[in-house]
Amino acid sequence: RILHFLHSRASSCYMNGLDLREMEDTNIWTACGDGHFDVVKAFVAGGVSVNAQDDYGYSPLHAACSYRNAEIASWLLSQGARVDLKDSDGETALMVCEEPICADLLLAAGADIFHVSNEGKTAFHVAVWEHRDEMVQWLKDQYATFNHHELDIRDRSGVLELIQELRPNAIIHTAAQPSHDRAASIPFDDFDTNAVGTFNLLEAVRQFCPDSPFVHLSTNKVYGDAPNRLALIEHDTRWDFAEEPWSYGIPESFTIDQSKHSLFGASKVAADITVQEYGRYFNIPTCCLRGGCLTGPSHSGVELHGFLSYLIKCNLENRLYTVFGYQCKQVRDNIHSWDVANFIAQFIAAPRIAEVYNLGGGKANSISMKEAFQLIESISGKPMNYQYSEKPREGDHIVYYSDLRKMQYHYPDWTITRDLNTIFHEIHDGWQQRQTDG
Repeated sequence: RILHFLHSRASSCYMNGLDLREMEDTNIWTACGDGHFDVVKAFVAGGVSVNAQDDYGYSPLHAACSYRNAEIASWLLSQGARVDLKDSDGETALMVCEEPICADLLLAAGADIFHVSNEGKTAFHVAVWEHRDEMVQWLKDQYATFNHHELDIRDRSGVLELIQELRPNAIIHTAAQPSHDRAASIPFDDFDTNAVGTFNLLEAVRQFCPDSPFVHLSTNKVYGDAPNRLALIEHDTRWDFAEEPWSYGIPESFTIDQSKHSLFGASKVAADITVQEYGRYFNIPTCCLRGGCLTGPSHSGVELHGFLSYLIKCNLENRLYTVFGYQCKQVRDNIHSWDVANFIAQFIAAPRIAEVYNLGGGKANSISMKEAFQLIESISGKPMNYQYSEKPREGDHIVYYSDLRKMQYHYPDWTITRDLNTIFHEIHDGWQQRQTDG
């Protein structure tokens, strides 16, 4: 129909140097991307909607903006192109935009710079990930209220001065020395960062903004190796809890006492208890999120920290991966960073006093080492290159997954939205992209 229209309107078989007889493979999206303005107009005049979407949800506006064709983008907007139209990944035209000129047009037309895609990314995250430096700077300019302060949380006077100046309406405390293996070689740094640094922040909050929610990223290592004392059952590919009380996982009421924690676990226990105490004693809305394996596509795991990301990286690069003990059947639950951020947002919106939550993927998102090898092999098509060490890591869990019932009871609108298969694919694709980018 479009070819018929073009031929019927043209005095010859050519339009602006284009041979219409060679346009059998042309459509409005490729015309927008290639910058053929007259052809785009012809498609629209022939009845093609400016909001037409291809099999991937891409609109003409997506195509024009992703190929720096500002004139076409401006015209499409004048013809009623929807600035908020999303493709199959949940991305708007702003999220694929390559240059500030197009971005200015979209913003003037009402584009939402805070829109979040299906992968939990904003336009800023996408621009950073794809190294679109012009767009990164443009987006930074739109976040006029963002300010970065370079500060070590061990600097007590610095922390007090900053919180006094800012008086923030919420604090999310994620600063930490995160490796429980490395803590033994840097015990003072570990304790000063994890315990004393947290104390510094809490005291600043008490003095200057005691009504502000304080969210502390704790760890499931506060339970030490006590979960290993539970009765376990061995399956072909994993260990699991053998008794009914633990069928949902480890609850927040589980003991943190009289077990081996590692020095890292001990410093985090000190911080965890202090966060609770400031909540109860001073009536500050605090919560401790006892995280397990928090991960996502940008996670840069290393051998002793961030196991799932590192495991997938080793598979893609054919690196030798070492499994420490438990017949490769130790089990962890994994939670996507989007679900972590979403819970934090819900707590800040409806805070409680001195709460503790086990933040993980739950039993449904739990996986053993053996099962993880099988899953990544099925995704990448590459065999896992690994060796086995009989010696487990100090204070390591054989089986750990979080009982999520308390979180879901207190915040019923929150749930896990990213399953293991999605998490694996995202991390796999993330590492592949970084390898491609060098």
